[in-house]
Amino acid sequence: MVLLTAALVAAAPSVANAQSASNADSLIPGRQPNDQPQSIKDFLAKQRTEKAKRDHEELLKRGEEVVALTDELEAAFAHGNQLSAGDAAKLESLEKLVHRIRKSLGGDDDDEADDADRSSPADDRFPSSMKEAFSDLKDMSDKLMDELKKTTRFSVSVVAIQSTNAVLKLVRFLKLRR
Repeated sequence: MVLLTAALVAAAPSVANAQSASNADSLIPGRQPNDQPQSIKDFLAKQRTEKAKRDHEELLKRGEEVVALTDELEAAFAHGNQLSAGDAAKLESLEKLVHRIRKSLGGDDDDEADDADRSSPADDRFPSSMKEAFSDLKDMSDKLMDELKKTTRFSVSVVAIQSTNAVLKLVRFLKLRR
């Protein structure tokens, strides 16, 4: 009996050490088997990363919507050489989408600044006809989408912001000429 008690007393510290070692391992960052965040900072960093990914995906979806709306408007105008009330609503929707894209990219909402920051003299010209305006709108929407595809969630594209400004300028032109 004394031997059994002595064996239990000798084994008890090793069992306790094994338990405390496994507890200590779960407290060390990066050592948890489920790869769950170890601290609030890790959890928040993971949440920010996931939000940035979702925001970038949403930005690309909006860009695709802009291209689709532009295609619909161009086709509608080519069919009847005028815009219907439904097309006017699509123009409004297009303008709102492009504003959201510009805001997501970090672009300024100050339209006077847009006019002052022209990158080339070609930006100063207005389309001479509705047909030319729709053609330019299609080109600029495609350019915007190409630029959005080039961006990452870590970058800011000045060219994409300038493209949004050009698209907005054409949408406003079309709304006035309607």
